[in-house]
Amino acid sequence: MISNEILWIIMLAANFGGILFAYRFFGKTGLLIWIPIAAIIANIQVVKTVELFGITATLGNIVYATSFLATDILNENYGKKEAGKAVYIGFFSLILLTIMMNLALLFKPDSSDFAQESLSTIFSIMPRITLGSLIAYGVSQLHDVWAYNFWKQRNPEKKFLWIRNNLSTMVSQLIDSAVFTVIAFLGLFPTEVFIEILITTYIFKLIVAALDTPFLYIAKGWKDKGIIK
Repeated sequence: MISNEILWIIMLAANFGGILFAYRFFGKTGLLIWIPIAAIIANIQVVKTVELFGITATLGNIVYATSFLATDILNENYGKKEAGKAVYIGFFSLILLTIMMNLALLFKPDSSDFAQESLSTIFSIMPRITLGSLIAYGVSQLHDVWAYNFWKQRNPEKKFLWIRNNLSTMVSQLIDSAVFTVIAFLGLFPTEVFIEILITTYIFKLIVAALDTPFLYIAKGWKDKGIIK
């Protein structure tokens, strides 16, 4: 059986590969599509807690963290306005997911149904998770868009790309982790588990943020060379 740590690395590669594929073949549209995909997947995966490297963590951290990479690419290559548009698309997708799935749970299942209980387990707590996600997503993503643009205006050269990417994303991830974890999970887990989830959520997002810099350079290179318009 494959260990959680190996699966986490595979998931990391799949997400970075997926976002580059989306951008390479669909351009700016691919990034705008990636944002709702990442938001929806992350809010489903986050329900599951696992042990990674000896500590308790929730899933969803990788795919959610890549949404910051997507907005940074949009900010770098197309400007603050396009990055902001992506944030609002993410908002819309989360609200729609919550409404549609909770409406689905209200339907009386047929005697042959086998999915209601499982769907209820996942989506019955979606309003709380979505509330936390929306607030955290909005505050952190809008901060990321602002901060990235702030550092870009002061150091627009390509050699400073890694600085504006990491400064904006790492602070934004801290904001996101703190706000989301408190709203979504406070009272649902024992205090020690809650604190561990809070810390590990940020640590894993921080790792993803640090590792995404080469992919931002690749995306920037594609745009500068005219491979992608």
